[in-house]
Amino acid sequence: MSSTHPVAVDADPIRVLLVDDQELVRTGLRRILRARDGFDIVGECGDGSEVVTSVSACTPDIILMDLRMRHVDGITATAAVRRMAAPPPVLVLTTFDDDQLLSGALRAGAAGFILKDSPAESLIWAVRAVVADGAFLDPAVTARVLHGFRRSAPDHGRSPSHRLTDRELEVLKLMARGRTNGEIGARLFISEVTVKSHVNHIFTKLDLRDRAAAIVYAFDHSLVVPNGPDEG
Repeated sequence: MSSTHPVAVDADPIRVLLVDDQELVRTGLRRILRARDGFDIVGECGDGSEVVTSVSACTPDIILMDLRMRHVDGITATAAVRRMAAPPPVLVLTTFDDDQLLSGALRAGAAGFILKDSPAESLIWAVRAVVADGAFLDPAVTARVLHGFRRSAPDHGRSPSHRLTDRELEVLKLMARGRTNGEIGARLFISEVTVKSHVNHIFTKLDLRDRAAAIVYAFDHSLVVPNGPDEG
């Protein structure tokens, strides 16, 4: 995972809800996502059954969600959150061998996933990126996760080059590399508003639900290669 593309800390802290059945993990996350770095841990859950109530009570900007929990798992909890009005994005915390669960989490509406043993700066970057633009897929496991995800994804048929403009293809490739809208705009010398317009066109033309699905689509159609060089 790259941490070479920092996202500026907003004036208002990012409100985070932690969901993990291990107190030790939540303690570690609290130590990483510190107030001085622009974060506010507004709630914690030890099981997926508590998530919807906690979201309503503390209105987080993002949820860090474990997948394996004793009663209600992270996939079920993510799906429940996505059914809420104006739900916050869900960034899944995963281990290296959770491929099938991760593809299920994406189908349930997760904005992305990051390995639990990632460096602290990578987690910070991923949280900020998801809050800013809505998706982050850890390249360390993306290639394997795609195998499970594509089996149940809609068949979009022809190459996206038949549907997207050259500029939209550029935007999609940069999205797949984890770039935020602001970074894409700087790279392509266009405004962030224009980037958002291109992103919406990509969603519409490719019949994609969200940014995570667009990133998966880019990898699945070999527009970018998992763990390949960052061309941006």
